[in-house]
Formats: sequence, structure tokens, C-alpha cells
Amino acid sequence: MRHISFKNYKLHLLDQRKLPFEENYIVCQTVEDVAKSIKDMVVRGAPAIGITAAYGFAIGVKEGKNPEYIYKTLLNTRPTAVNLKWALDLMMEEGKDCGFSPEKLKEKAIEIHLDDIERNKKIGENGASLFENNVSILTHCNAGALATGDYGTALGVIRSLHRQRKLKKVFVDETRPYLQGARLTAYEMVKEGIEHFVITDNTAGLLMSGGEVDAVIVGADRIAKNGDTANKIGTFMLAVLANHHKIPFYIAAPLSTFDLSIERGSEIVIEERGRDEVAYINGKSIIPEKSPVLHYGFDITPGNLISGFITEKGVFNPPFNFNE
Repeated sequence: MRHISFKNYKLHLLDQRKLPFEENYIVCQTVEDVAKSIKDMVVRGAPAIGITAAYGFAIGVKEGKNPEYIYKTLLNTRPTAVNLKWALDLMMEEGKDCGFSPEKLKEKAIEIHLDDIERNKKIGENGASLFENNVSILTHCNAGALATGDYGTALGVIRSLHRQRKLKKVFVDETRPYLQGARLTAYEMVKEGIEHFVITDNTAGLLMSGGEVDAVIVGADRIAKNGDTANKIGTFMLAVLANHHKIPFYIAAPLSTFDLSIERGSEIVIEERGRDEVAYINGKSIIPEKSPVLHYGFDITPGNLISGFITEKGVFNPPFNFNE
């Protein structure tokens, strides 16, 4: 999917806010343009945010702006996803090594992008190997091509299962309030020709109790040393339901999403977002004008509720040893 492309120091981003109804592109020509696109969720998903920030760093250096300013401007856009800092740290290290050459930094950003795609394909293969034929998977939010460089993490596993003819169907949580499941995951499933059903977020328990779900696979925005995982709000509830019904619950994520500098999920900053994402749908208010909104973008799933972490290096459980 050509949702992130870079040419002549201009970053073209498929505006995910408009999907699935319009395929429009936002063109970023300054580091501020890139920061705004990340903050406003033109692009979202932890790996995709990191890739976008890497390109934004190259753009900022090409503009002649101070590298520390570029780093801070991009880092301050979204606090929860660790891939953002990971990618910016790589760009800053490369900059110091190459004298902040715009061309070398462009090459580094492209390398980060292409590397993510290869990681996703390996995640897909490793995840698919966990299952036999004809499994039905439930997923939450969008951890697909749109959330990564391409192919996807959780949807990478689903794509690999589909291509190996081991997939029966996919249940796609709508994922209120931003509807990343209903708008984006369903969009990808249609493009791929994968049998799926969009469900309301409060349908999962009914399906699990009826034996309709063989496994839950979701992505992640940050994973602590003990396995506690930050992901889109609603993930924790799914993990509790899956645990109650003895259904495997997997996290699919590249190693860049693991933050082993923090011991537990309580150390992860949870992003709070604005009222309008909850209060409005398609520009129309759905709640009383005077009603306040409490809107957390993510929640923390305890590591002991997670059956395994599907990575490009294999499937792990804490304590993590990625050299195995």
C-alpha cells in the first residue's frame, strides 16, 4: 500500500482520517508539516509513526533547521508509541556520524522503512506457524499495512494465514471512538479479499462465549520489560475476556516496540486526546453539548494475560531474550 512515500524531500501521506471513503494524500514539506500529520492522526500506528518521523527528520535537516529542534518537535507529537523515539534516536545517531548530511539521512529513513516491511513479513510467518487450518481471528484497532511500513503486524499474521489457506474469517472490532477497525482494518480486508465481519466493540464477549473465536491478535504501541503492553483503548478488556474463555491472546509487534528500559506498564504515559473524537461522528455531535469527555487513547494489558509476543525473531514470553 502506497500510504507513505518520499520523493524530492516531500513526504506524501495517505490521509487515514478520510478512509475508507476518500483516498487523499497530504504532502509534507517541512518538519512542522510532518509533526502536525502525526499529531492529527493523518498517519497512525506505532511503526508508521516512527517511519514518518524518520522522513520528517531528513526533511528538517534539508531545511537547515537545528537537529535538536527537529528531534524535539517530532518527539512531542505522540507520547505513548515507543517506535517514534526509537526511529528518531537512529536518525540522530546517523546524523552525528554523517555530519547531518541530508542525503545520508534520507537514505537512513528509507532503510528504516524497508527494514520495517521485512520485519512485518517475518512476524506474519512466525505468527501463522502457531495455528493449524481454518482458524477465526479477532483483532482490534488497525495493526495492518496502514499502521506500519507495509504488510502489518497483527494483520501481517492474518495475511500470512490467509495466503497459507489456514484462515476461516476475521472479526474486526470497530474500535471506538476513532473507528480504526471499521474504517481501516476493514478497508485492508476488502483490498486483500479476506472474509471478515465488522463488529461493535461490545460484541466480542458474545462471540467468544459461543466458540466463534479461536484467537485474538492485536498490535502494540509500547511493551514493558515484564510484558505489560500499551495498545489502543479496549485491548485490556479483550485480554480479560479471552483469558476468561481460555482463548489465546497474542501481541504482534517488531522488536522496536519493546521498551526494556521500563519495568512495568505503570511507567508508560497514556495519551489523552480531545473531546471531538468522542463527541462527533462525521461532523455531527452525538452527545449533549455540555457533556465533558474523558478520552484515553490507550490502555495497559498486563503481561500475564498475554499468551505470547509474536516478533520477527520468533514468539517470546517475558523475561525477554531476543538472542534465542
